[in-house]
Amino acid sequence: MNQEKLLEKISILEGENASLKEQLQKYKNTQKEYYETHKDAVIQKANCRLKKLSEENPEKIKEYRRSAYLRYKAKKLKESEIKNT
Repeated sequence: MNQEKLLEKISILEGENASLKEQLQKYKNTQKEYYETHKDAVIQKANCRLKKLSEENPEKIKEYRRSAYLRYKAKKLKESEIKNT
């Protein structure tokens, strides 16, 4: 392949990349807008699910909270390592 063909292929791929980024941005914005406009409903549904789960399986909540704590702890440890270096 000569240099002209490679440059042409690069320009085509850059165009495709730009169009895919636009599509992705549109998708991300719609999700963000939904959660901003329906914030109360989303929070209420989450609370209902948590209440239902606490009635059905309280051990699962303990497991969720423990895993969240471990992720938080790992994140703080990683941040402190970054600050120290």
